[in-house]
Amino acid sequence: MSSVTGVGLEPLCRQPAMIEHVRAHNYNTSTRLSAMDSSTTDTEQTDQHSRRAETEPDSASAESSTDSLAVIADSTYSKAQFIEPTTLGYIHIGAEVQPSTLPITLFPPSAEKATLLEKLKQQTQQLEEFETVETATVFKAVTMPPFHRFPYIKDHIDSLRLAQFDIAILIETSSPAVVPDVRDTTAYQTLVNTIQSEATQMHVMAARNKKRIDTVNKARDGLFIFNHFVADDPEVLLELFDHLAGGYVAETGLDNSTLLVPLDEEKADFVAINNAQWDISRFRFVWREMTNPGLRKYVQTHLEANQAGSMPVLYRLA
Repeated sequence: MSSVTGVGLEPLCRQPAMIEHVRAHNYNTSTRLSAMDSSTTDTEQTDQHSRRAETEPDSASAESSTDSLAVIADSTYSKAQFIEPTTLGYIHIGAEVQPSTLPITLFPPSAEKATLLEKLKQQTQQLEEFETVETATVFKAVTMPPFHRFPYIKDHIDSLRLAQFDIAILIETSSPAVVPDVRDTTAYQTLVNTIQSEATQMHVMAARNKKRIDTVNKARDGLFIFNHFVADDPEVLLELFDHLAGGYVAETGLDNSTLLVPLDEEKADFVAINNAQWDISRFRFVWREMTNPGLRKYVQTHLEANQAGSMPVLYRLA
């Protein structure tokens, strides 16, 4: 869904922000938005209107459902429709081992990294033998934009962890309650030790599913995203996610997404991490992002106005 954009991949460089209408609450959000470039060419306006959702959100329901928002997002896209969250528990592990120096990874991993990935896949298979573990999946990054250029990230660079994770592992447990038991197993500790021995930085987040468009199919390869969200106000970000996800549903055909939030009392550097998948190549996805200024500006404007940011990374199965 990050960008999901919000759910999906954000622009590879900062674009001028644009928005048609925003209703402001709290800390002078309308002032921030008005300071942005609101000028739009006739062509861009036509493009935006042509991409509007088939049905506009009801103004009364939008008002009641977003009372706590600092900003009520405009009606360019309808909010995403969600089904019941899963009852699973999750452990997301992100590791910076040998990230590419380019936004798009063009070459296969080094021999050392390839060996590490094979070892991790073997260890996750051993972890899946436990009744409390549903799946354990290893991902390798294929596209990672320069996060430090994104407005919110740039402004908070000294206090944020950059999600430069070229390897990610997602463990799904039978419930959030069994996550501590899984973490106590020798198999899990061996897995973590293996990553730590090669990583320059690592982040682990025990989580639950907060919002779900549909289940992400990790049994077959595709283009996966883990979008790492940060924000001044977690509740504002979670509400804003509905609107950002709606943009990706409309523009990219997104039909699956699981938004993960930290378990209670879990210390994490991210407000939420969204996982989703598309059945397209990374090059087609990036091209679609680059040639769709309306969606890019919509996402960037609303993130910045709500004092939030995202760090999306695209992956393939390892």
